[in-house]
Amino acid sequence: MPARLSAIFVMLLWASCYPLITVGLDSAPHLTFAVLRAVLAGTTLMAVGIILRKPFPRDGSIWGWIILAGLGMTGLGYYGMFHAAEFVSPGLATVIANSQPLIAAGLAFLFLRERLSSKGWIGLWLGFAGILIIAGPRILQGPLALSTGFAYVLLAAFGVAVGNIAIKKLSGRVDAAIAMGLQLLIGAIPLAFLALLTEDQGQIDWSPVFIASLLGLAIPGTALAFWLWQYTLGKIELSKANVFSFLVPVFGLTIGAAFFGERLTPLIITGTAIATAGVWLTTIKSSSDVQPKAKGAEDGRA
Repeated sequence: MPARLSAIFVMLLWASCYPLITVGLDSAPHLTFAVLRAVLAGTTLMAVGIILRKPFPRDGSIWGWIILAGLGMTGLGYYGMFHAAEFVSPGLATVIANSQPLIAAGLAFLFLRERLSSKGWIGLWLGFAGILIIAGPRILQGPLALSTGFAYVLLAAFGVAVGNIAIKKLSGRVDAAIAMGLQLLIGAIPLAFLALLTEDQGQIDWSPVFIASLLGLAIPGTALAFWLWQYTLGKIELSKANVFSFLVPVFGLTIGAAFFGERLTPLIITGTAIATAGVWLTTIKSSSDVQPKAKGAEDGRA
């Protein structure tokens, strides 16, 4: 699968998670739901890897990157985003969370030797501006507990950015199913500990609706998405692949309009066009783009 196509498909899968989370949170505590999602997805990927007889990592550095990916992407990412919903509006959370590609671009420069061209940086900021326009009306709705909510979302964004660096380091060095399965299970450990301390697992309502939402969230929305994401990062620079995350709100709004009757306003359409233009500008080929030189990572072009 071409790298761009797989990146777009991953963002579509992640966008589909939002309505599934909304449905599932009515039947389970926040962190408990996050743990169930991570454990089910991780177990599924591990089962696939074992059935296909994929080798487990033996190198200590690979295990280090897997642990970092789990603690960042799954641990901090899920913890921050699930708790942020209690303090900030969805619009503000969307904007702060989508600062993650900017954070990751800086980290990629430091740790992966990836350098975006001027065109790439313009596209990155353009995509962020599009998200700001889309989320603008929601930011103005309701009270905002900035001190706590901002910290939670920023923590999640930083965790995901660090996790992406680790996943990029793993590309080409370990099987994607094994690596992503392990990072999900490792990241679920601190979440499970916090859930046991702060939540009542007896509140879970194992209704058919909740089970369906959990399966949809864990299998295609998490297991398949993470497997494809490591594949994508093996073919394309992280800074360029990550900019596709600006499409998550765009896909989310499209799903909302198609299935939940949400209205697409001119402001939303404008923001969508700007975000899409930013993605295009960052990912088009350029002779001045510098390829990644990280050890073990596969060189590739967008």
